[in-house]
Amino acid sequence: MSPDVPLLNDYKQDFFLKRFPQTVLGGPRFKLGYCAPPYIYVNQIILFLMPWVWGGVGTFLYQLGILKDYYTAALSVSPFAMIAFLSLDSSLQGLHSVSVCIGFTRAFRMVWQNTENALLETVIVSTVHLISSTDIWWNRSLDTGIRLLLVGIIRDRLIQFVSKLQFAVTVLLTSWTEKKQRRKTTATLCILNIVFSPFVLVIIVFSTLLSSPLLPLFTLPVFLVGFPRPIQSWPGAAGTTACVCADTVYYYQMVPRLTAVLQTAMAAGSLGLLLPGSHYLGRFQDRLIWIMILECGYTYCCINIKGLELQETSCHTAEARRVDEVFEDAFEQEYTRVCSLNEHFGNVLTPCTVLPVKLYSDARSVLSGIIDSHENLKEFKGDLIKVLVWILVQYCSKRPGIKENVHNTENKGKAPLILPALNTSPPPKSPEDIHSLNSETSNDWSDDNIFDDEPTIKKVIEEKHQLKDLPGTNLFIPGSVESQRVGDHSTGTVPETDLYKAVLLGYPAVDRGKQEDMPCIPLMEFSCSHSHLVCLPAEWRTSCILSSKMKEMSSLFPEDWYQFVLRQLECFHSEEKASNVPEEIAKDKVLKDFYVHTVMTCYFSLFGIDNMAPSPGHILRVYSGVLPWSVALDWLTEKPELFQLALKAFRYTLKLMIDKASLGPIEDFRELIKCLEEYERDWYIGLVSDEKWKEAILQEKPYLFSLGYDSNMGIYTGRVLSLQELLIQVGKLNPEAVRGQWANLSWELLYATNDDEERYSIQAHPLLLRNLTVQAAEPPLGYPIYSSQPLHIHLY
Repeated sequence: MSPDVPLLNDYKQDFFLKRFPQTVLGGPRFKLGYCAPPYIYVNQIILFLMPWVWGGVGTFLYQLGILKDYYTAALSVSPFAMIAFLSLDSSLQGLHSVSVCIGFTRAFRMVWQNTENALLETVIVSTVHLISSTDIWWNRSLDTGIRLLLVGIIRDRLIQFVSKLQFAVTVLLTSWTEKKQRRKTTATLCILNIVFSPFVLVIIVFSTLLSSPLLPLFTLPVFLVGFPRPIQSWPGAAGTTACVCADTVYYYQMVPRLTAVLQTAMAAGSLGLLLPGSHYLGRFQDRLIWIMILECGYTYCCINIKGLELQETSCHTAEARRVDEVFEDAFEQEYTRVCSLNEHFGNVLTPCTVLPVKLYSDARSVLSGIIDSHENLKEFKGDLIKVLVWILVQYCSKRPGIKENVHNTENKGKAPLILPALNTSPPPKSPEDIHSLNSETSNDWSDDNIFDDEPTIKKVIEEKHQLKDLPGTNLFIPGSVESQRVGDHSTGTVPETDLYKAVLLGYPAVDRGKQEDMPCIPLMEFSCSHSHLVCLPAEWRTSCILSSKMKEMSSLFPEDWYQFVLRQLECFHSEEKASNVPEEIAKDKVLKDFYVHTVMTCYFSLFGIDNMAPSPGHILRVYSGVLPWSVALDWLTEKPELFQLALKAFRYTLKLMIDKASLGPIEDFRELIKCLEEYERDWYIGLVSDEKWKEAILQEKPYLFSLGYDSNMGIYTGRVLSLQELLIQVGKLNPEAVRGQWANLSWELLYATNDDEERYSIQAHPLLLRNLTVQAAEPPLGYPIYSSQPLHIHLY
């Protein structure tokens, strides 16, 4: 044989080039050499790679512990095994009939839409085919698709029948065993149900065949067939209506994180078999979460989450307590008793799993003994001045645009001359005005109207008199004389109501109609050019307090704390002597005088001009934004930004007082600054009714604090919300019990028009959870305080 003989003949080479790739790839018939459409090749590649992809994904998830072994098999093997089983069926080899098309179309769809149930149906059909004779009607007259369809219908109706029967038995037994559910007619109804039990079973079977809810009339053991309602769809858009209240915001914060955790739990099979129309109940502290499955497919699930009310009624409390008992017995028992019976047999709730979710924990404490302590209140006044200094310095150092102004000042090489802003606030009111204003605010500050839990924030902002005289300054100007006119004549005695005006001598006369355009008079000079970094706004440097009173109270200003706060600032980036800039600013007397004036005026506004020791009631009122009337109140309320800063400082000081009483005293200034920085960074301290409280929750502020007063018990309370990872206990509800109670709710409210809030069908039922189920219904029949939009969860 010649060595030049080819290994393959020419006419065999084309055949080999087609056969060899098929052998290597294991099946796909790439028609090489033929002009097949591109989608043919794409479909063959996808068909070939799908088992590898799904098998690899399932193995990977199983190795990571995300999926159980049986769910891994269902994901990786079952769909393709069932598709192979259906594809090899002999019914597909002949001429297709309508029944064959319907049966196999439904069978192929079920493989991907409901893999677990499809696998069960396939196993049943295969088992019956193996153990039975081929001559029986089942094997001879029906093709595989129709057999699977019939088995699926039987399976679905059998599950519904068991659930309806369990619901009916629970309603019947509890109507007698539960004392609060026992009525005069209960014995008669129980006897009638026993005597006519065959008819009751017929009603249950008929309801099952129609897949309609079993309606217990008024939730009594009188059963009717409800109107058939679709399970896999819902009327209208889910989540468009809810009875929104102040507690709704807690569910808004929780739902996104809960949805992410539910995705993992559903993929791992922790919630059992997912079916449209299934209901789950979650419990955490005082919150109840209702989860309803709207749709479910092979790789996705669509749910609706509802939040039930937090202000618990007696019925709500009774059922919530039973829910806690069910979960406690399931998840918190330290040991398992041998041959123990289920104490909650017949309850519609079946515990499933525990989900770790990052949400707010609500803790309430009694502040009696802290807020009414004389020593604490005495320290409160001194701490308030320190907190005011810190907040104002922090605010001024972070004001936008202040560094550009400083940069321009440095280029000039000299600090500009400034004049303290002239007083634009009205002088003290006359005695008549004071009496009038006091009469308007006396209701807010009377001892008879002791505090609600959260008093309404009121602001005395309206200015009754607009002065046309030239406002004066609280600083003495060389060459100026304090005098006053009474009518058109000068007098040697100065009236008390006009002690705050100054006449500027030596300067041109000012047109009274253009006071707002009066320029600043360069009179005072900063000793440090960088003082502008922390300079107070000009409108805050006005005066409304007697100079003598201001000088007297200036001794309370903590100069050492003021200098320490300035030295801790980190906003100085000057290239030259950056370390000396805080020292120079701290020694600037003009800047210090401005801070003394503003801080002490805010202090007077919060405590009054008399500087009396505050009472607990005073603390609560000011914390709530209701300030006592004083000469400085109008001055402060005309400056909304400064008002908010002063109120913020007051609330920080209260939290500081509580922390010092609970955790111990503050050792030094550094520890105090760390404490205040923590309040600024991690806390929101305010009122539950504030819009900023809701914003802080949605922004997931780590901690929130609020002060309140319980008028029933006469105690001051503190409420702290802490954001942390906590456990939500989740259980599955009997879906037929929910459908039956909702059907009765529709009948009772819409047909019988029985809208009595104390009707029998809404009272607490510890086994049926009747009150909670009614709450979770769609408005206007139910009244959840939160209802989400349809949430799509990708399972794999």
